[in-house]
Amino acid sequence: MPDDSIRIDRIKPKYGKALEQLQRDCFPTLAADELMREAHFLKHCRLFPEGNFVALAGDRVVGLGSGFLIDFDFDHAQHSFQEIIDGGSYSNHDPLGDWYYGGDISVHPDYRRRGIGSSLYAARKGIVQELNRKGIVAGGLIPGFAEYQDRITVRQYVDRVVAGQLHDSTLSFQLGRGFVVRGLLEDYINDAASDNWATLIVWENPDFKPDRAATGQTPN
Repeated sequence: MPDDSIRIDRIKPKYGKALEQLQRDCFPTLAADELMREAHFLKHCRLFPEGNFVALAGDRVVGLGSGFLIDFDFDHAQHSFQEIIDGGSYSNHDPLGDWYYGGDISVHPDYRRRGIGSSLYAARKGIVQELNRKGIVAGGLIPGFAEYQDRITVRQYVDRVVAGQLHDSTLSFQLGRGFVVRGLLEDYINDAASDNWATLIVWENPDFKPDRAATGQTPN
């Protein structure tokens, strides 16, 4: 159940420094150049504030759900994290894009298992539904693969997680939020825990109305 003491807010410039520190706290196995900095978060505030969220425990930033809109081509789905997020700036944001690309969901280690991740995913889904977009697409890391990579292939690992035979702290959680795996992304990110692999995950908006053209207008 969500923790009632945690508040979800939209990103603001005042959270920039704390969000940079949150990246370091949440992703100790990521290469330093994969982590987003304060300048990146300030860019997100300018480009798409209504689609980027923070979780607050009082005044402390304890979680982040960030992303941008894009016309995603599933016929040419292979991409790296740095390529699609343009080095962290989210400059690929297209106000008329059909899909919300999930750049990052992170929760401080001290605040995990308190429903914050679920609340951040719900906030993403909410903005997708408000804007009448097709859904959410993202590269989902598979940190549990490190334990198995000397014994089975990444495809076997993902198939077993999807089947419920193995548990992955990230992918299993995403599957529980209604995402499905649409493929594998090779050399997605410099992360030892997932051997640089990610899954291409998709959540489709069940309320999407194709007859309502995107206008680029966002809710207040």
